[in-house]
Amino acid sequence: MSSEYLLEADLRDFFLSMPPLEFTRDTLPAVREAREAMAMEQMPPLPPEVSIVQEYAPGRDGHPHVRMKIYRTASARKDRPAILHLHGGGYVLGSPESMAPQCCAWAKGMDAVVVAPAYRLGPETSYPGNVEDAYAALAWMYANAGQLGIDTSRIAVAGESAGGGLAAALALLVRDRKEYAFCHQQLIFPMLDDRTTIRADLSRMFGEYVWTRDKNHFGWAALLGHEPGTDDVSPYAAAARAEDLSGLPPVFLSTGAMDLFTEENLEYARRLMAAGVPVELHVYPGAPHGFMWVPDARVTKQYARDAWDGLARGIGAA
Repeated sequence: MSSEYLLEADLRDFFLSMPPLEFTRDTLPAVREAREAMAMEQMPPLPPEVSIVQEYAPGRDGHPHVRMKIYRTASARKDRPAILHLHGGGYVLGSPESMAPQCCAWAKGMDAVVVAPAYRLGPETSYPGNVEDAYAALAWMYANAGQLGIDTSRIAVAGESAGGGLAAALALLVRDRKEYAFCHQQLIFPMLDDRTTIRADLSRMFGEYVWTRDKNHFGWAALLGHEPGTDDVSPYAAAARAEDLSGLPPVFLSTGAMDLFTEENLEYARRLMAAGVPVELHVYPGAPHGFMWVPDARVTKQYARDAWDGLARGIGAA
């Protein structure tokens, strides 16, 4: 049975007309190139008030340097909040450049310093490359906080899809290494649990559009370097694997009710609450993965208001 009847009316045309897309190791380079080209073609003008520069964070323990985009407005303030943003793309696609409009909006509207690393992707680099790159970017933020005008007690981590999953995994790693800290997690339909790829009981109402079961399996296998769903997966790769969720920073978590990740997101939110972590949870009806690609849809506008408010409060910029 198709989940088509569940789609919000103003999302239907977009998602029903979306052409099918399959990932393989052979087709992935072309998919990446096409996606980046489309993102650049459709990108609106960026606000001139926001400076965008490229920096490199030193790699940790032999890992390579990490390329980053830094977004900020001109200001003499030394107590600005900051956001470490991790782009989505199933752990195999995406770049910080493709998310420039969102990063610029945060920098301008919240007077925040936004750091967006180009973490390494699978299958060329498997775990822990991605999370070590994100950790190196955070270390760089702390080391350069004075120059950037960052209040290190007001640094949030944010991401969508795989970026949301990486944000959750990074928050666990930061908690456990005890070198740095986040004040907030902004997790947007995060990709948290590799075991979703082997579930036989998952309803067909989840994941019919955009990020399907086949793509999910490809993404997780690319990240892990082996078949997903085995017993030896680290929580720093798949945050849902963590046994202890206590001591994590507050969370804003949102997902669409038709997303493949709906159940793993709801379960992670439940476990966070049970561990004493403050959670703001939103589930948007009739919304598949990537629903905000339709900016004029009612559900997208509601999400945009909720997410902006949640992040602004999380970093003390409300």
